[in-house]
Amino acid sequence: MFVHHVFFWLKNPESQEDLQSLMNGLEALSKAASIKMSHAGVPAGTSRNVIDASYAVSWLTIFDGAADEELYQKDPIHLKFVEECSPLWSKVVVYDSVDA
Repeated sequence: MFVHHVFFWLKNPESQEDLQSLMNGLEALSKAASIKMSHAGVPAGTSRNVIDASYAVSWLTIFDGAADEELYQKDPIHLKFVEECSPLWSKVVVYDSVDA
């Protein structure tokens, strides 16, 4: 299994329109064939000193393996998402993990 978790910070964090545009883009991105499972969400509102809720949107994808994630990176759906939605974000952080 390959887990790809992306966190987005919006350039205009107060803009509901920008948030919705990013969520719509992620909905379209979820159609990429190599994705086994995906989830887009916003911070849960939990509050503990170990929680970072400074991001605007979380995008979690699960693939069968690294080869499928590599296909995803080159998928025209992914490339279109980056082209259309990258103007919305100011920062992106990615955490990738595999089974130990």
